[in-house]
Amino acid sequence: MQIVLAFVIGGLYAAGIYMMMRRSIVKLIIGLALLGHASNLLIFTVGGLTREPALVPAQALVPTLPFADPLPQALILTAIVISFGTLAFTVVLIKHVYQIVGTDDIDSITTTDRQT
Repeated sequence: MQIVLAFVIGGLYAAGIYMMMRRSIVKLIIGLALLGHASNLLIFTVGGLTREPALVPAQALVPTLPFADPLPQALILTAIVISFGTLAFTVVLIKHVYQIVGTDDIDSITTTDRQT
């Protein structure tokens, strides 16, 4: 299962970087979202894949092995919130840029010689 997730994570990173290198700002936002999803899956995979919850039995002092590590899950929840905030800010910023400039082409936005 970890091998499959490694290929999925690599594909998401490759697709995200490819989308971010395109000329359209909308594709840049999609690439940013793909990079966020790939990072979440990477943290989840590095934390270890197991189906047992990290619960301590009634008469024991520590949980029995194997158990899921709750730290990567907490990191993923934090990363989801941060990536959602970043994407929301980027969408609003791109909306304002599109209203002012009238295009989503990055090359036409960066030119300083504009004839109006």
